[in-house]
Amino acid sequence: MEWQAPAIVLDVRPHGEGAAVVALLTEEHGRHAGLAKGGASRAQAGLWLPGNLVEARWIARLPDQLGALSGEMVHPAAALAMEDPLALALLSSACAIAADALPEREPHPRAFQALVSLIGHLAGGAEGVMADYVRWEALVLSELGYGLNLAACAVTGVTEGLTHVSPRTGRAVSAGAAAPYAGRLLALPAFLRDGSGDGDATGWDAGLRLTGHFLARDAFGARHRPVPEARLRLADRVAALSAACRDTG
Repeated sequence: MEWQAPAIVLDVRPHGEGAAVVALLTEEHGRHAGLAKGGASRAQAGLWLPGNLVEARWIARLPDQLGALSGEMVHPAAALAMEDPLALALLSSACAIAADALPEREPHPRAFQALVSLIGHLAGGAEGVMADYVRWEALVLSELGYGLNLAACAVTGVTEGLTHVSPRTGRAVSAGAAAPYAGRLLALPAFLRDGSGDGDATGWDAGLRLTGHFLARDAFGARHRPVPEARLRLADRVAALSAACRDTG
């Protein structure tokens, strides 16, 4: 059994003397692990950092074996993000969610392609891709069968003026219908509703609270698992950024 494909490094754990078990995300093979000989060595440490884009090769005698993994660097996203705390938090959160939420060896090409695009644009600054990151989380929810329904108001059926989402059903609610219950609903930022635009810190915060609710309840809660710490740290960082913007505004 053998394959070679572009991959995103999601997680790496030392194994034995100098080796490492590496979890990757690929387009055709989904989340896939392998044993990288020398993967924990100084020579390979920079290759297997979460967030890096690599050309990976996996070989095993039988399909259900862990198999041997090797790779070549394509884009050192982790190193490029080191100087930007928000970029590093975003990259860590995305890798942790993909590593823990996506089923093993089950292809999710849309989630893979969207994450590759996000990582590729991250060098331009995290603020330029924060909206894309929130949209990626919504895509992961959809891929797992927990997609949000943002097309029309759940109460009136109108398709305009959608401002909130029901935390119970994941369906959008218009401003008029939401007014009596606004305190119990989740805010819907325009960039997530429209599928375009960069948004701002307040919108990113609202978007992360929205997708975070359903990640915690469905993607992770349904399996009795906590939301990854990296995702919580990203949410805290963006919430602080939003609060700072309000204070200066």
